[in-house]
Parts: sequence; C-alpha cells; structure tokens
Amino acid sequence: SVFNAAVVHHPYWPQNLEIKNYVPNDQPLWQILTYFFSIVGIIMVLIWFVAGWQSKTWGPFGTWRTLIIGWFTICGFIHGVVEGWFAFYHMEIPGDQSFLSQLWKEYSKGDSRYITSDNCIVCIEAMTSWFWGPLSLWTAVAFLSRQSHRYVLQLVVSVGQLYGDILYFFTAYRDGFRHGEMWHPLYFWFYFVFMNAVWIIIPSILIWDAWKHLSACQRVMDANKVKKH
Repeated sequence: SVFNAAVVHHPYWPQNLEIKNYVPNDQPLWQILTYFFSIVGIIMVLIWFVAGWQSKTWGPFGTWRTLIIGWFTICGFIHGVVEGWFAFYHMEIPGDQSFLSQLWKEYSKGDSRYITSDNCIVCIEAMTSWFWGPLSLWTAVAFLSRQSHRYVLQLVVSVGQLYGDILYFFTAYRDGFRHGEMWHPLYFWFYFVFMNAVWIIIPSILIWDAWKHLSACQRVMDANKVKKH
C-alpha cells in the first residue's frame, strides 16, 4: 500500500520510533568498528612513543602511568571529536553519511536516544565534549610534563566522567531500558553495557589513584608544618 511504502524501516528501539530523514548506513559494521578502534590503537601507540621520549627528561613513567596518559589522550579524542560531533550535529546525524555520523547511527542501535536527539543525552554529551574533552588532553599533557596539578586534574576529570556515566545509565534505567534490544549480544552487552562500563571502572580506579597521591602529598606538608613549629 501507499502507507507501507512511506514507512521508513530502521533498526532502533522502540520499533515504532519515527525518525525524520533517516538514511541507513552505507558502510558495513566491520568497517566502522575497524576504523574507530584503529584510531584508538594508533593514539595509544603514539602516546607510548611520546612517553618514552619524554622519559629522557623526566625519567621513566612506567607501564601503569603510560597507560593512564594514553587513557586520557584517548578520552580527549572521544570526548572532543566523537562526542563533540554528536553535540553539534545530532539533528543531522540520521540522514548524514559522514563517518562520525555513521558511527553514531551504529551505536544508536544500542541506545536510540542518540538517533532521536534526546534532550538529556544532548545535554550530557555537550557538557562532556566541552569540558571533559579539553581537560582530558590537559591531564595527559600535565603528566607528560610533570605539572604539579596533574593529580588534581586526574581527580576532577575522573569524577566528572563517573558522574556523567552514572547519570547516563540511571536515566536509561528510569526509562525501563526501552531504547535498545534487551540482552542483544552486540547492541546491549557491547555497545550499551561494556562501552559505557569502561567509563565507570577506569575513572573509579583513577579517583582512588589520585586520592592516594594527593593524600600522600598532604601528609608530607602536614609533617613539615609540625617540624617548623
């Protein structure tokens, strides 16, 4: 019928969503994910070389600290570029075929709030791209150059990431997880759960790490004050 011919079929939940100007991706799934994770891998390798070069000036960073520097650099890329794209172009993404738009259309299969420009999601992503993107890069630079405020930055960024991710999961829970296909191995468990749980687990560890270092510095300062008196 004419009505059925006018219906735009899409892979998003709930399945009765009306998505204006939606155009299916023309890049296959494997290509989108390969491009994205290749960029992440290249960033990590570059940071490994930069940290090794910087160690000639400041001494070796160690594997753990190098991984943390790489983490904040990758966060700067994801928050500033990937999430920044969504923050600025979320209204155009359904019909756009640029790589980042197709990346978001693929991810939206796990959370359709992105394809519908949900107000809460737009606000969360805008704040993330404007604040945590630049601050993540600043944190990476602060560690590479041994700036005295590096653990303060690590604490601030990690708390912000943790708060934003908890808010993201909590709003999905309040909606009854109806924005994606429950229990789907790729869309639910990998896109929605795993890819976001990373920003709960790692920031939690880094909050503890920053707490430990800042507390140790405060103990030294308190001890010196006692000695002076």
